Amino acid sequence: MKLEKLLEHIGIIECIGNIDKEVAGIQFDSRKITEDNLFVAQKGVSVDGHRFIDTAIKNGATTIVCEDLPEETKPAVTYVQVEDSNKVLGEIAAAFYGLPSSKMKVVGVTGTNGKTSIASLLHKLFRMQGYNVGLLSTISYKINEKEEVASHTTPDSLKIQQLMAEMVEAGCEYCFMEVSSHAIHQQRIAGIQFAGGIFTNITHDHLDYHKTFAEYIKAKKAFFDGLPKDAFALVNADDKNGLVMLQNTKARKLTYSNRTMADYRCKVMESHFDGMLLNMDGQEIWTRFVGLFNASNLLAVYATAVELEQDKGEVLTIISNLQSVQGRFETIRSEDGKYAIVDYAHTPDALKNVLAAIAEIRTRNEQVITVVGAGGDRDKTKRPEMAQEALAASDKVILTSDNPRSEDPEAIIKDMEAGVEPQYKNKVVSIVSRRDAIKTAVMLAQPGDIILIAGKGHEDYQEVNGVKHHFDDREEVRNCFGLNN
Repeated sequence: MKLEKLLEHIGIIECIGNIDKEVAGIQFDSRKITEDNLFVAQKGVSVDGHRFIDTAIKNGATTIVCEDLPEETKPAVTYVQVEDSNKVLGEIAAAFYGLPSSKMKVVGVTGTNGKTSIASLLHKLFRMQGYNVGLLSTISYKINEKEEVASHTTPDSLKIQQLMAEMVEAGCEYCFMEVSSHAIHQQRIAGIQFAGGIFTNITHDHLDYHKTFAEYIKAKKAFFDGLPKDAFALVNADDKNGLVMLQNTKARKLTYSNRTMADYRCKVMESHFDGMLLNMDGQEIWTRFVGLFNASNLLAVYATAVELEQDKGEVLTIISNLQSVQGRFETIRSEDGKYAIVDYAHTPDALKNVLAAIAEIRTRNEQVITVVGAGGDRDKTKRPEMAQEALAASDKVILTSDNPRSEDPEAIIKDMEAGVEPQYKNKVVSIVSRRDAIKTAVMLAQPGDIILIAGKGHEDYQEVNGVKHHFDDREEVRNCFGLNN
């Protein structure tokens, strides 16, 4: 594609060199540059791409997009100075791949908890209606049923545009994607034309990156501020920040709620281990999901489908047949009647919600035994809160490793132990090995008891000292239950 065409709608500060040239590809990693590529020099969190401009040129780059022009320029190279390289990468990538988001209806889901469930369930629902659909989620990137394991909740902007171009080529009419706060702040969603946005909730998370809760909220709000007027903005009215998201948006404003007046409403009528009876938008339906948080997620799915002009009756019928996303309140039962629930809950609020859902379905004095850890190299302030939430709603708690990454797992557990109040010390134990922690929980459980294994959900690895080792909570539980023999 001609460089001149790629730069048509980009805010340029200064341009040095010829723009009447072909661009064979776009890269932001100088090591991936080939002949006649365009290199975007980004100022990243830990690395400044401007340091690699010379390497990119040596590898074949003939166009450099940057925020700071180098002191010396090469005559055969075109230099384009812009204000924000992160934003421009998305815009140029979108143009290079033919503006794929304008050829589908793209809906973004943001919030601390529920993003994966809502985006994945929307993908399933629209597939069950016969549509070609794309998905970008924490678990995987999908084009219809073709699946690629995800590397990030929201991939980099170049990867997003590549995937969306593939979706368009496959005939996709819709794309549902998770939109993380990191992606919003880093402009990874620049160049995407959204048909709608969904806000689930906002709770304690990612303060290692955003530093303050106010900055975290600001990042989420920026997504809604940028929605066009022909899009819809659907927010959870049960979260106090839901209406904050709507303050400056040009999009059509909509709310959903389990507890208060809203455009879309839902009420839990009955709760059982195998599902719950809901009154959704005035209609009673049985679902295979458990917990108030799942009722909220399903309501968001229903509201989104209706806003995308799907038949209400058909949508409710399909919702009643949907099954939960892997690693989200995934229940495993032993032959002697012990229950294990594997869930991705890795924030204090998510853990609280899952334990509240368990409380809703307890029929007598079953024990609740919770196995929980906290990730390394992430927000340390939530670690004692994770322990507090587990202890408040469990009979026994085992503190253990999650993904320690580069940190000492014992030090992470000590941070969690700081949240253990004196009256709870007799019902908590710390076991560094996650495998041993799960084994201990199963040994402590009696028939009918409920074991919650929280934090990793769908993940099939444990990251220790930068190395990922195979580890799957679900496999571990089945081994302990004797179900894999």
